[in-house]
Amino acid sequence: MKDFAGRTAFVTGGANGIGLGLARALLDQGCKVAIADIREDAIAAALKTLDNQHAIGVTLDVSSRAGFAAAADEVEDRLGPVSLLFNNAGINLFQTIDDSSFDDWDWVMGVNLHGVVNGVMTFVPRMKARGNGGHVVNTASMASFLCGPAPGIYNTTKFAVRGMSESLRYSLAPHGIGVSVLCPGLVKSHIYASDEVRPDDLKAGAKPVNSEMVGRLEQLHQVGMEPNVIAARVIEAIEANRFYIFSHPEFRDELRALFDEIVGEFRDYPEDPGFAERVGFEQGRRDSYKAARATARGIA
Repeated sequence: MKDFAGRTAFVTGGANGIGLGLARALLDQGCKVAIADIREDAIAAALKTLDNQHAIGVTLDVSSRAGFAAAADEVEDRLGPVSLLFNNAGINLFQTIDDSSFDDWDWVMGVNLHGVVNGVMTFVPRMKARGNGGHVVNTASMASFLCGPAPGIYNTTKFAVRGMSESLRYSLAPHGIGVSVLCPGLVKSHIYASDEVRPDDLKAGAKPVNSEMVGRLEQLHQVGMEPNVIAARVIEAIEANRFYIFSHPEFRDELRALFDEIVGEFRDYPEDPGFAERVGFEQGRRDSYKAARATARGIA
């Protein structure tokens, strides 16, 4: 997609980090932009830096379906139909799965996965009905491929966002709507301060905030990639209709090694009963997937 000018974009987590970088890049492309964020003060500060009449802010908890619907109605009433959707809001919890509570799961899943689901389910039906094409970008992470013991729930959500995005790409291609998944590495952002926006009703199982660790994470994120650099790479990827947006090239060799390791786990077992029939079915599936990928790549 190359016709950005005049379109309306909706960016969650838009008041800092990648979201704010995207807002700047989209405004430069001639878009009208709504930045949605849970922090009202951050929205106000972001709008001051943008200083653009085509940018507005809307307070939104992305885990709320009703909140998403209300925000969509407000933005489209003020800026026109949204055809560029950036499900970018995310939080992190730096601990292992076995050391987490149900409240931890509900919080991180609510923002990182359900927030993307809510964005898709709110805006995509409107985009399809209008027939004007568009593009959806879901922010995952390199943590959607690479994981260690922590952050376990975060990894889970990002793996899910990646799979969801690929399936969505194929289903929306016939409607002229592109889908990409953004997989960044370290970014200069405020994700290290996620505990500041944790809802009170999901704190029952929360561990005390480790201020020393938060301080170390803050220093680490200061050397992260600048959001404006990532945003420029996102715009270029949308123009080229690429699915994967790997903004951080330093992960290439690590990912190649991981894929080699995965393929290396296959074994040449003897044929079992039903093998031929199963292979015949799988060939039909492969052909179907191949056609879906070709259709998705062909969106103008």
